[in-house]
Amino acid sequence: MDITTMRIGATLASMACFIGIWVWAYRGRNKARFDEAARLPFEQD
Repeated sequence: MDITTMRIGATLASMACFIGIWVWAYRGRNKARFDEAARLPFEQD
């Protein structure tokens, strides 16, 4: 296995992780949790 093959594998793994995080963040069922987290700085103690 040469260095080019390892670089290709690392690039593909990074791209897969990025797409997985992107899909997770934009799923509809996470919206309520993210909206609640976005309001936390504005809530009074």
